[in-house]
Amino acid sequence: MNLPIAFEKKMRELLGAEFDDYIKCYEEKRLYGLRVNTKKISVEEFKKICPFEIQPIPWIENGFYYDGEHVQPAKHPYYFAGLFYLQEPSAMTPANRLPIEPGDKVLDVCAAPGGKATELGAKLCGEGVLVANDISNSRAKGLLKNIEVFGIGNVLVLSEEPGKIEEYFTEYFDKILIDAPCSGEGMFRKDKKMVKAWEEHGPEFFAKIQRSIVTQAARMLKPGGMMLYSTCTFDPEENEGTIEYLRQQYPEFEIKEIRPYEGFAKGMPQVTESKEPAFEKTVRIWPHKMHGEGHYLALLQKGEKSEKLVVKEKKKRAKKVPEELLAFFEDITWEMDWSRLEIYSEKVYYMPEDIPNVKGIRFLRTGLYLGDVKKNRFEPSQSLAMCLKKEEYRRTISLSVEDERVIRYLKGETIEVDDLVDHKEKGWQLVLVDGYPLGFGKLANGTLKNKYLPGWRWQS
Repeated sequence: MNLPIAFEKKMRELLGAEFDDYIKCYEEKRLYGLRVNTKKISVEEFKKICPFEIQPIPWIENGFYYDGEHVQPAKHPYYFAGLFYLQEPSAMTPANRLPIEPGDKVLDVCAAPGGKATELGAKLCGEGVLVANDISNSRAKGLLKNIEVFGIGNVLVLSEEPGKIEEYFTEYFDKILIDAPCSGEGMFRKDKKMVKAWEEHGPEFFAKIQRSIVTQAARMLKPGGMMLYSTCTFDPEENEGTIEYLRQQYPEFEIKEIRPYEGFAKGMPQVTESKEPAFEKTVRIWPHKMHGEGHYLALLQKGEKSEKLVVKEKKKRAKKVPEELLAFFEDITWEMDWSRLEIYSEKVYYMPEDIPNVKGIRFLRTGLYLGDVKKNRFEPSQSLAMCLKKEEYRRTISLSVEDERVIRYLKGETIEVDDLVDHKEKGWQLVLVDGYPLGFGKLANGTLKNKYLPGWRWQS
C-alpha cells in the first residue's frame, strides 16, 4: 500500500522501533465485527441463536468478530429484527467506555450512521434521553433508521450545528460522546480512499473543526458530567492537542482513567505543550497491537457535581388522548404517561421525560413515533413495532427463522398465516421472527396484509 511520505515520516517519529511492525499490519486482512443489541437480547442468548460463527472481541463485552468475506449478516432476518449492529471492532470502544447509566441525559454529537448512538441508547434501557445529532441531513436519515431498528424510543434525532444545539441544551447532559470528524489515519487499511482524503484535508484542517466541537460540547455538559472524545486517527494535533486546547479553555475538565485492556497504548504527554503526565490516561489503539483499526480515546469529567437543586415538579398537562389510540393500547402492557404525548396533524409521538422546548431546531425525530390517528382508526408505526417485546403486545404471529414467510414478509408481500392464528381473528398483529419483532401486519381471514415499512424492505 502506498502511504503518503509525510504520513510515514510522522509515524516513524511516533512509533520509533515499532514502525516496522505497524507497516506490516497493512498486509493483513481487515477485520469485521458485530455488536449485540443488549436492549433486545442478552449476549448469551444471542450466542445460542447466532446463525454463523463468531469469536469474542476481548475488550467489548457484547462485541464479536465474524468472517466478513464469507457471510453476510446484513442479509439475515435477525439483522432486520435489530438484534445486532455491524461495526468495526475498535470503533465499538468509545460507546463501550463511556459509563452510561439508565436515566442519563446523553448526547452523541456526530452520531451518523449510528454505531455509537445505538449502543448508548441500548445502555439507557429506555430511561432518560438520547440526543443523537449529525449535521448532514442525509446521514441523519440513516442514523434515524438504525436507532429505530434498535428499538430506541427515548430519543431526539437532530441535524444541526453543535453551536445551535448549545442554545437549547446548556449544561443539560450527564454524558456526551464526541466521535469527531478526523483525518482518518486509523482507517487507511480498512478503506484505501481515506488516504486520498488525508492528502486533500490533513490533520490541521480537522483540528480546527474538532476544537470548535469540543468547546461547544463542554458548555452542554453538567458539572460532574463525563465526556468521551474519540477519533480514528493517530495524529497528536487532533488527539492530545485537541484535549489540551479544551483544558486550556475550560480548566475544570479532568482527564480520567479509561477502563483498561492489555492492548491499549498510553497517550503521549510528550507531544503536548504542557507535557502533563495526565495525558497518559488517554488511549491509542494501534492495529499492530490489537485486532482492530486505529483509534484514540480520552475520557474527561467536568469539575465537581453541583449541589442538587430542589426543582419543583412540573405540572403535567392533562391531554386529550384520541379514542382510537387508547383502543389500540389496550393490547399493549406499557404503563403510559399520556401527558408526554405530542400530536402533529395525524402523527403521534411519545416524548422522553424532562426535555427542553426544541422549537426552532432541525430535527428528524422527537420521541417515539407511535403512528397515525386516522378517521376512526389508529395505524401503528414501524418504530413502535421495533420498541415492543413479544410479551408486551397481545396479538402476535411468531415465525421461525427457517420459515420462508419471514423473507416474504420482509419483502413486503402478503402472507397466508391461517395455520398460526384463529381463522376468526382479525386486526393488527405484531410479526415476530423467533420471538423478536419485525413489524406489523393486518389480519383478516387467515391472510396478513403487510405493513412492513417500504423503505426498510429486503432487497434481493
